[in-house]
Amino acid sequence: MSFNIVLLYPQIPNNTGNIGRLCVATNTILHLIEPLGFELSDKYLKRAGLDYWQHLEYHIYDSFDTFMAKYSDKPMCFFSAKAKQSFWDHSFQKEQFLLFGREADGLPDTIKEQYAAQLVKIPFEGKVRSFNLANAVSIALFEAIRQTR
Repeated sequence: MSFNIVLLYPQIPNNTGNIGRLCVATNTILHLIEPLGFELSDKYLKRAGLDYWQHLEYHIYDSFDTFMAKYSDKPMCFFSAKAKQSFWDHSFQKEQFLLFGREADGLPDTIKEQYAAQLVKIPFEGKVRSFNLANAVSIALFEAIRQTR
């Protein structure tokens, strides 16, 4: 059983490459929702994912609506630095979908409003707005794995 990482409009190929490598290491499925800020053949994506990209199970969707039409009945949580609930208080389920917004501005307000009950954050005390996307995905995924092992 694997988790599902969903990147909504990712912009930076290095982040997606690193997340792809993480997904291969953890038998996690990666879902990419367009538009992407890079080509999948991008040299930075491949450099970050190294030679693991061919082992990655990933799917691409032309829109958030297309993605949701296929998976709306699945357990999901949406990550946002603006959420009220800590991910430490969220009970993860195997095969859950963990959704992350793009690097520059996170999830769109419409999604945060529509899925407010499923919105969680990774708490931090330092003076930053948020974590790097690849780091946030790693933190969240390993907490989900820890809870369900």
